[in-house]
Amino acid sequence: MNDLISFANAELETMNYTPQGGHLKTGDIRKLSSKLFRMVKDKSKENVFALCQGLLDQNSWPLKVVAFDFAHRMKKQYDQNTFSLFQSWLENYVRGWGDCDDFCTHAFGELICQNTALVKDIIPWTQREEFWMRRAAAVVLIPSIRDDKYKETNPLQIADLLLTDAHDLVQKGYGWMLKALSEKEPQAVRDYLIKHKDVMPRVAFRYALEKMDPETKQALMKL
Repeated sequence: MNDLISFANAELETMNYTPQGGHLKTGDIRKLSSKLFRMVKDKSKENVFALCQGLLDQNSWPLKVVAFDFAHRMKKQYDQNTFSLFQSWLENYVRGWGDCDDFCTHAFGELICQNTALVKDIIPWTQREEFWMRRAAAVVLIPSIRDDKYKETNPLQIADLLLTDAHDLVQKGYGWMLKALSEKEPQAVRDYLIKHKDVMPRVAFRYALEKMDPETKQALMKL
């Protein structure tokens, strides 16, 4: 594990990244992650998830991206214990919207797609003090929406629970979820926005209607 982390940090130095700040893009790090993953000989989930843990323990943004990418690559080996592990990572290592969205729209979202019954374990996140946990409750459903499993995960239930959340990043998170849903069920989202127009924060409202046709969007914006 230490060899992998040392190699990763050395590669990041050649990419001109420093912990104080850099100009790396997530795509650059994913390319590095692909290279690092090829170096892993034991690709059992036990070994790879242990590597993910070690990477996360470094408290480095690029290494978090690598860890979450590794976790996503293990999607064929997810089992009933994966949820509790992923939730612990969400609680202990995610601190901002970037980490939240990266993890939830890939590895964690894939887990929900594979087992949509897990949505019941996401509902308590909507009451958590940490804003990223509440945002995650919505964002983690986006892959299941895109995978046409939204009837099983019932994203409007999560929207109801987050409807009047005061944090703008939570508002943007569930607005993004509704935007994804609008590409599948535009009438359902339109009706939802009309129903809740007087209580839904405008940030969430505007995010939700971004993908609607111009006529519908213009009409909703006038409400």
